[in-house]
Amino acid sequence: MHPFSLSLCLLVSVSLLPAAESAATPITLDALAAEIVANNPELAFYAAEIETTKAGRRASGNRSDPELSLEAGRKRVHDPSGTLAGEGTAWAVSLAQTFEWPGRLALRKAIANRQVELAELGLARFQRALAARARTLAYGLHAAAAKAAAVREVADRFSLLKETFLAREPAGITPQLETRVIEASELVLQRRAVDATLTLQAALIELNQLRGSPVDAPLRIAPASLKFNDAPAFAELLAVAHENNFDFKMKRVELEQQGVEVSLARHERHPAITVRPFYSQEKAGDRESTLGVGLSVPLPVGGRTRGTVEVAEARRRHAEAALLVARRELEREVLTAAHAFTTRVAESRRWAPDSSEKFRDAAALADRHYRLGAVPIGTYVELQHRYLDAVEALCDTQREALEAGLRLQQLTGLEFNAVQIVP
Repeated sequence: MHPFSLSLCLLVSVSLLPAAESAATPITLDALAAEIVANNPELAFYAAEIETTKAGRRASGNRSDPELSLEAGRKRVHDPSGTLAGEGTAWAVSLAQTFEWPGRLALRKAIANRQVELAELGLARFQRALAARARTLAYGLHAAAAKAAAVREVADRFSLLKETFLAREPAGITPQLETRVIEASELVLQRRAVDATLTLQAALIELNQLRGSPVDAPLRIAPASLKFNDAPAFAELLAVAHENNFDFKMKRVELEQQGVEVSLARHERHPAITVRPFYSQEKAGDRESTLGVGLSVPLPVGGRTRGTVEVAEARRRHAEAALLVARRELEREVLTAAHAFTTRVAESRRWAPDSSEKFRDAAALADRHYRLGAVPIGTYVELQHRYLDAVEALCDTQREALEAGLRLQQLTGLEFNAVQIVP
């Protein structure tokens, strides 16, 4: 097992970046990923969500506030003949407090705890995905630079050769046709060079946005190589994924939460009791004072509580089905990612460490000997294009292996060093 050579990527990447970027201090892939995870603007959303759910958890354990009522009015008393016997003020004050049945507050707090757990799982999932995206984009920056530099190198080679041909007086049909071949190849390569440069700039802009920097901020990745390690057995990957996968854990927590919701709905069939001590006084001729306590209980005659239980049961069944679907999707995604990673790594190991340099040297050698007349035009053009194809194939193979390895680690939560960054 050998680390893959990124020498071509690293040698030519600086030449395609702006001058300010080339002067920037190089940053390693790991340091860049850590910076993005720490400074990404979207983290504030998840932090606010966690704070919101924690505040809801604190509120769920509190009893309802007591209710103070005040009543005031005028009272008139008439005798049987209709004569006014007295008139005065009547007022009353009461304080009502609702008492839940034992265990109901604990159920509500358990539901709030699940909400906090879901928010924390969402943050952890986002951070892991963010780190993987940062590494993929950072390598993509190098790969795009390598492709753009190789295309620009060959395009410039064709351009110089075309100028040499045009400076000569054509001496037959063969030189004219060769000139047209060179011109056509140059046009195609110039377009490929522009596309590669735009891809490079797009990767740079996205990286700067992820780390919360201005889109035109200079960024330079420190030279590094990728080393791919073997993945564990499929059975081990599936077992670990069932325990560590964030999406699957969130489905389990949601099912637990729905189970508590059912218990709460059943518990709420027992009505809460409101205790209302009161004091009233009336002055209309005589003075009357009343002190007492009242109890009030809602009568479940409308079927609302029964409907609430049925809704909670339906949601629990829905959560069970969602968990089953999530389990199948997780197994499919893990096996797909594992097969992709294994295949890409096996493919990449067939490349020699200096493959790109050999193709580059061959293309330069063909250019020199074509000018001397020792290489035909077909061989020359074919070697130039095969050199570009080899650079793209090498970079794409490494990028796809990197993406598959990081995806597999993200799905399983298992850090088995699928991809090692070697300075």
